[in-house]
Amino acid sequence: MKDLTQGSIPKHLISMALPMMIGMLIQTLYFIVDLYFVGKLGPAALAGLSLAGNAMFLIFALTQILNVSTAALISHAVGAKDQQDANLTFNQSMMLSTVLGVIVCIIGYIGAEFYLNLISQDPETVTMGLAYLHWFIPCMALQFMMVSISSALRGTGIVKPTMVIQTLSILLNIILSPILIAGWGSGYAMGIAGAGFASSISVVFAVMLLCYYFITTKRYVSIDFSLWHADIPCIKKLLAIGLPINHKAIFYIK
Repeated sequence: MKDLTQGSIPKHLISMALPMMIGMLIQTLYFIVDLYFVGKLGPAALAGLSLAGNAMFLIFALTQILNVSTAALISHAVGAKDQQDANLTFNQSMMLSTVLGVIVCIIGYIGAEFYLNLISQDPETVTMGLAYLHWFIPCMALQFMMVSISSALRGTGIVKPTMVIQTLSILLNIILSPILIAGWGSGYAMGIAGAGFASSISVVFAVMLLCYYFITTKRYVSIDFSLWHADIPCIKKLLAIGLPINHKAIFYIK
């Protein structure tokens, strides 16, 4: 844990804001990388990816509920030297991220075709978008857990590991995209589905690294499954802080 009560306040503000900016940039880069490689597959594939991208940005906006609120509440608890409250907040955030991830998977796989047909009348575009989403949904679902872990670390003053891991994940995505989409080196081209698969593999890689770092490094908060029950006051605080930020993000997307 880093003691943010010591040192320059402007420096602390910059050091804490930078990871949030990089995290949101990297979330967007997953889609930009896919756009670059899928664009080579033709207009139908690009249109299908663009339709799927609307759902992706909505999910990314929703992750900001946990991103902002978890970091804020844990940092307040750390400042008050209340480790018990910080640990409760972290575990409630992890519980919510798991539940939201499962919900995204269920709704995504059940409702993807309906969603695409609702906003497009072109069968080929819908087919392309569906092929991408079926492989990309795990990437969207895992964003919640990645955000919870990252914001918990940031709330305790630890920012560098998150930036490094997120950067490694996007580099992995850039490497995997041409291999899976066009079959570079493997001879098996998945097409647009490969773009979604590459992004999902990259996020799984990032979450695994974050979990490994979190488990093997001395930390202020830790996973305690006995706290994975609905603590209504804590959840209300998370939503009270996160929802206003999320509302602005969704408004911006629209």
